[in-house]
Amino acid sequence: MSALAADWPAAARAATEELRSVLAAAPTTVQRARETGTRGQGGDRTLEIDAAAEAAVFRRLEALHEDGARFAAVSEERGRVDFGFDRGDPVLVVIDPLDGSRNAKRGLPHFALSLAVAEGDTMADVVFGFVHDFGTGEEWLARRGAGALLNGERLDPGAQERRVDGKLELLGIESADPAWVRESAAVLADTAHRLRSLGAIAVSLCQVAAARLDGMVTLRRSRAVDVAAAQLIVREGGGAVSFTDCAEPLGAPLSVMEPVSPVVAARSEAGLAELARMLGGGGD
Repeated sequence: MSALAADWPAAARAATEELRSVLAAAPTTVQRARETGTRGQGGDRTLEIDAAAEAAVFRRLEALHEDGARFAAVSEERGRVDFGFDRGDPVLVVIDPLDGSRNAKRGLPHFALSLAVAEGDTMADVVFGFVHDFGTGEEWLARRGAGALLNGERLDPGAQERRVDGKLELLGIESADPAWVRESAAVLADTAHRLRSLGAIAVSLCQVAAARLDGMVTLRRSRAVDVAAAQLIVREGGGAVSFTDCAEPLGAPLSVMEPVSPVVAARSEAGLAELARMLGGGGD
């Protein structure tokens, strides 16, 4: 079985249900804040709920591999794991089992399972994206060339951005360290009428896909596991995405664990260029 032909929505939904049980078994902040004593491949301290979430996803990947699918997986905690990777059919699965784990730890929305499937090693090669926001219960899904869905309903690719006095009405920001916000305050004030920080990059990108946010920026470099699925959902939802430190807008590598580039997303190419310039990136 070709890995691209596997039933990825079913696998992602089954992992979502397992993750729901993991979270229900640890409902308090004290329980969710317990650490394993190790650091994941992404460099963060691993929470017990992170490890349990990743184990749930990997059980689904192992089942697909047993059914004949051959691929490699890249995950925040384990790094790259080979499931019979075939260089002639190079399928890569990129997972963040719990995007927004600080929110999950504190019992705050939003936090999500993010899973992307790619036929190559850059963001442009992603063919399937799935994000499930546990805070809202919303499922976001996209296939390349087939549009994006929210809870099974197609997103309107023609939804337009909104502006107030020439500025984007609502701009999402992530990587919201107070020092980084302070450093960016002047350009943010010139670009955005109001800011929103949800605390989960994948979920913030999905809000752009649904035109709930007019744009989104990460104030520092982001990791592939945080954005691989949601950037496809934005693009299939009619928005635009750019990784501003890369030579090509969608050239960010999928298999690198360390942060590679800031990411900007917008409802229009003009908005995208404006946000890219704000970060000192390209933009036409």
